[in-house]
Amino acid sequence: MHIDESQLINFIIDSGLISKKDLESAKSVAQEKGISIGNILVTRGVLTEDDLRRTQAYILGIPFVDLKNQKLDFEVLSLIPEPIARNHNIVAFKKRQESLEVAMLNTDDLTAIDFIKKKVHLRILPRLTDDESMKWALMSYQKTLKAEFGDIIQKQASELAPISDKYGDDDQPETDLKKLAEDIPVVRIVDTLMKHAILQNASDIHIEPEEAQVLVRYRIDGLLRDAMVLPKNTTSGIIARIKVLSNLKLDEKRLPQDGRFKIDVEGEKVSFRVSTLPIYYGEKVVMRLLRENASGFTLEGLGFRGYGLEQIHKALKLTTGMILATGPTGSGKTTTLYTMLDILNTPDVNISTVEDPVEYQMNRINQTQVRSEIGLTFANGLRTLVRQDPDIIMVGEIRDVETAGLAINAALTGHLVLSTLHTNSAAGAIPRLLDMKVEPFLLVSTLDVVIAQRLVRKLAVSKDKYFLSKEELKSLGGVIDLGRLLEILKREKVIGAKDDWDKVPFWKPVPSKESEDGYAGRIGIHEVIKMTPTIKELIMKGATGADIEKQAKLEGMIAMIEDGIFKAVQGMTTIEEVLRVISE
Repeated sequence: MHIDESQLINFIIDSGLISKKDLESAKSVAQEKGISIGNILVTRGVLTEDDLRRTQAYILGIPFVDLKNQKLDFEVLSLIPEPIARNHNIVAFKKRQESLEVAMLNTDDLTAIDFIKKKVHLRILPRLTDDESMKWALMSYQKTLKAEFGDIIQKQASELAPISDKYGDDDQPETDLKKLAEDIPVVRIVDTLMKHAILQNASDIHIEPEEAQVLVRYRIDGLLRDAMVLPKNTTSGIIARIKVLSNLKLDEKRLPQDGRFKIDVEGEKVSFRVSTLPIYYGEKVVMRLLRENASGFTLEGLGFRGYGLEQIHKALKLTTGMILATGPTGSGKTTTLYTMLDILNTPDVNISTVEDPVEYQMNRINQTQVRSEIGLTFANGLRTLVRQDPDIIMVGEIRDVETAGLAINAALTGHLVLSTLHTNSAAGAIPRLLDMKVEPFLLVSTLDVVIAQRLVRKLAVSKDKYFLSKEELKSLGGVIDLGRLLEILKREKVIGAKDDWDKVPFWKPVPSKESEDGYAGRIGIHEVIKMTPTIKELIMKGATGADIEKQAKLEGMIAMIEDGIFKAVQGMTTIEEVLRVISE
């Protein structure tokens, strides 16, 4: 449903929404850049997105709906799965016999409309709405789902009482545990827990038996949050069910076990990596959620920008050498590598990986899972990979001297090698590799780019602007070079050329119905070191990590903390969040 530019201009003139001067200025820019005049007006802040949508709705003859504070029928709302609703900003709000009214922010999203038509087999009636209405509707999913899942779990748990009495002993025989795991209330509780975690976008589920209850926690955006408390009598059944799904020994409760299984939810395949651990009150279970068909990541979407992004793209065009991603566990290193593989994954190259575990399955890439118990280690896997005629190799992690030597050798003999390393900074990767007995002359011949990263929580839409006081500025100056940072902000045109710190905005989270703590999602903060001739020379001279970092900054590298504060100024995150992850 395309709107002619002349129609839009005429309506804006007639409505008196903006001045003629602003309109003429926007028209000339729109013609020069080939961009819609509506987008120019919104970018300049002359017109709000909601005003533009209302205008478009009027011109197209599409009704504009306000859903704020309306009680939405969950049966109608759930006709569109929540992931689709969130990704496409489209919600179902009214159903008749043969038609379904859907509210959208963009009626040009034909992909979403076609998907819904195939799913519900009804005539779709698109309606335009505003940002606040969309937020309210998306929030309604969570409210209703939490209530619904809570009710289901409590109801099923109450039905478990007689079963628990029968199988109350800690030394239950395997046959009895198998029966318990297949009991309908137990199956429903575990299924519901998993679906709820997927809808909450959790990365891990923790099931922790306590003296009088079972605590269930989800890790969302990197932080553990209490999800629900279950009666103690559900413990045996839940753990037995998870063990059956992941093919673990039911009657082994004294030793830790690891397993894996996958489920399909709304067409999305999710793999669960399971770990059990004996604790004082029973067995604790942690399940890592891995969305197997996760794709569509971009380096920009992960938070890379400027100098670092440019160096990575240059490195990805090379046919030999090594790219390293560093950082602690859970800092997003693997996702960064997979995103690079996605860019490199073209029909004319052979890509092979050796990983522990295989976190995402990717088409056209040969992925090998490490199995140390039968001798398939990173080193052995890598040794075999180089005989499989690969162009690009990804090694999940360089853990030991042997793997480091083989990875360097592979990069030296005509392969592009991607891998990860556990160090706190990009410069710290170099002394670490030298400690692993890698010869300095081999390192400078192969290593091209080193990335260090952390994940910070992103601020939700609702946030408060503030400016640093003198005391706060002094405190920040204790951890970062304020003069250098101010120059970076000016160079990147985030602030004016003559602005000082009193003009630099920062942001605070605002808890809301949409987000309990004011944060939603995560983004990476990074530093990227390019192996330049001067840095190679420093390595050959045996320079420390601090010397290498200092030289990299002189050559254009933006340090991780600087990138974090930069994103805080842009309103993506907060200073507190950046300092929290940098100090980990």
